[in-house]
Parts: sequence; C-alpha cells; structure tokens
Amino acid sequence: MQGQGQPRRHEGAGNGWDARLVSRRGLLRTTLGGAVGAAVSGRSVLAAAAVPPPKKLLLLFLSGGASQLETFDPKPDSKYGGPFRPISTSVPGVQIGELLPHTAGILDRLAVIRSVNTGETSHFRGHYLLQSGRTVPGYPVLGSVMARLLERPGDELPGYVTMRRHHPQAYTDVGDAGFLGPRYEGVMIIDGKPPANIVRPESIDAAAVKTRDHIRQLTNRRFLQRRVPRSIQSYSDSYRKADALMKRREVFDLERESAADRARYGDHHFGRNCLLARRLLEAGVHCVKVAHHDWDAHFENFHWQRQRCLEFDRTFVTLMDDFRDRGLLDETLVVIMGEMGRTPRINYYGGRDHWGDAWSMAFAGCGIKPGVLLGKTNALGTEVVDGAVDAGDLFHTILAAMGLDPKANHQVGGRDNPIADPASTVIQEVLA
Repeated sequence: MQGQGQPRRHEGAGNGWDARLVSRRGLLRTTLGGAVGAAVSGRSVLAAAAVPPPKKLLLLFLSGGASQLETFDPKPDSKYGGPFRPISTSVPGVQIGELLPHTAGILDRLAVIRSVNTGETSHFRGHYLLQSGRTVPGYPVLGSVMARLLERPGDELPGYVTMRRHHPQAYTDVGDAGFLGPRYEGVMIIDGKPPANIVRPESIDAAAVKTRDHIRQLTNRRFLQRRVPRSIQSYSDSYRKADALMKRREVFDLERESAADRARYGDHHFGRNCLLARRLLEAGVHCVKVAHHDWDAHFENFHWQRQRCLEFDRTFVTLMDDFRDRGLLDETLVVIMGEMGRTPRINYYGGRDHWGDAWSMAFAGCGIKPGVLLGKTNALGTEVVDGAVDAGDLFHTILAAMGLDPKANHQVGGRDNPIADPASTVIQEVLA
C-alpha cells in the first residue's frame, strides 16, 4: 500500500527449452544439419509463444467532472464535506465515498490518485488536455495515439472507437488524430448505435460492389501518377476503414449478448456502451473511450452525484469482473478520468463548480500496481499537499503502463515530434 504521505518521485521511464515443442520430423533427423534445423525450429516456436498479446486501452471518461469529494477523496469532517459518509474499502485503512459501494469492494484492484492538479476549469480545454497531455492544440488524443502505435498488419477493425450520446454533445468532441491524419481518427458510436452505412444497400449486389471498387482503385492509381498522394491516401484509408466495419459489423450488435448479460451491465447508455466496449476490445480494437455524461453539477450536486454514481458503480465493477474472468485485464489498461473535479466549496444552489486544482482519478489493469493510493489533499480538499501530478504525467504513465516509450517521437513532415510532453514524467508509484 503506497502511503499518502510519501513524496511523489519523478522518474523517467535464462533461456528455457521444452522438448515438447520440437517437431517429430526434427527428432527423427540424424544429421547435424537436421539437429540444427530442429533446434532453430524449436526456438522459433518458443519465440512465437513468448510474444505477449497486444495491449488495449479503455478510457471511462466522466464527462463534466465528477466530484472527488463524493467519490475517491471524501472529506467528512470538513465544512465542505457534504451529506454523504465515507465507507471502508478492500484496502485496509482506505475509505471512499458511500455512493461507490461496489467500487469500494474492489479498490484493491485499482490504483487511485488523489492529487491531480491541472489548474484547468474549461470543459473543452480540459477534455483536450486530459486526452492529449498538451495545452497546445493539434496534438492527437490518446485513442488516436494508441491506434497509431499499436496498429498491426491485418487489423480489420479501427484502432480507436469513441462512444457518446447524441444530445447534448457536452463538449466531448475536441479533436482526435490531430497531425496523425484521418487514418487514426476515432470511429464514433452515438447512442449505442452501429456506425452509419455499414450494411450494403439491397439495391447494390456484390458483383456491382466488386466492379465499382476495381474502378475506384484504377482511378486512384491514375490520379496519383502526377499528384501528391496525401489527399487520395486519406480517402483510401477512410474507404478501407469503412469496408472493414462492414465485414465485422456483428461486433456492434448487442443482441448477440444474452439478456442476462445486458441486464448485468444496466439498461442505460453507460451500461450498454461498456458492454459494447468489452465486445470491441475482445474483437481487436486497440482503444475504446466511453463517455459517461452529466457530472457537471452546478446545482443540486448531491442529487446528481448520487444518480451518476448509481449508474457508474455497478456497471464499472461488472466490467472489471468480466475483464478478470475473460483474461482481458492482463492486457487492458482501464483509466477512469474526467476533465476536472468539483469545487470543495458548495455554492448557493447546492452545487459544486469547476475545479482543476485538486481532484482524483483511477487506473486498473495491465502495467498497474493494484491497491496503491497516491497523493493527498488538505483537510478542506482545496489543494494538493503531497504527490501532485498533472495531465502530462498522466499521459506519460498511460503510455508506460501500455509498454510504450513516452520519450519516443512521432514523425511529422520528416521531423521528430515528441509523443508525450518532454516536461512531464512517468508516475512510477502506480506502475507494476
């Protein structure tokens, strides 16, 4: 258990042999060449078996800004503490808000940071900052970065899928791929519906589709003979992405899940989206972002936090249990974040306003040390007094937990552009 009072450390980021893996033909060889061939063959099998499964990222984005005082950092003895009480968790001596009883039972699987300090109180800038690790516009967000860094030959599904409700959009669309280009843009799922136009119209038969695609490819090649390929390449990337979605459209169909499983996740947007996220990650999508809306409680904060936590709590634990039981948790990083926290001070309308100076988030899954509690705020919850981290540190840490190098570069126009902000560092305390 990481003590609250410990300082935040800023840091950068025998060959076995199994005879069963040697082929029968290799065992029957009697020449030296045959023995060498068998050994090489055996080592190749071992090397292939040692290749770890590709990592995946799930972002659970509490859009609007959840109140840290009603979730991961209660202040029951403060004048700003509010009506809800803290409860014990599966980590001895650690308490969280009573609105998250199911999450409290699995806190030993999470790493919680109570000392996020971005200073940002704008929804739009906060969404971008927490997903890109930057304040300067034009950088790709985490989903697009993962789509780029984790892509493999033969990927059929898009690398990044993002889910939200239709209305109101609530400042979630803040740009995705940036300078990485359209190839790494997120595919948008709205209100849990599959992407539009992924079913071939009945009026167009398969033969006509094949002929049209052949003409398209010929036209592209002719067009590229005398022109810069960038624009047509973007079009071709979009076409391939759409074609792949049509071939794998069944992964978006929640009716393929049992009624019991759908009920376990909850009959609401967040529940259905989390179940769909599980399906997509299992099918090979590298990053999924699920936005959970309406945490922006400027009035009647305690009513809204109760409603939001009621949806989030059981669904989140159901998802975590499924990830564990299906073996997904060892290869998937789960991040719970929002764009900001809420003010400790309760306003005239019983609400909490925007607050970027001291708030909380959590990690789970691959690359994360479970049961860690990092950072501390003062008795009122108004400022961080130990272990402060910012959005750049979080971005570095997510990359490191995924087994990626935060100090590596994107290649943009033939020049190096750091993937993560060089001024920030990995949060070593939460990494396994």
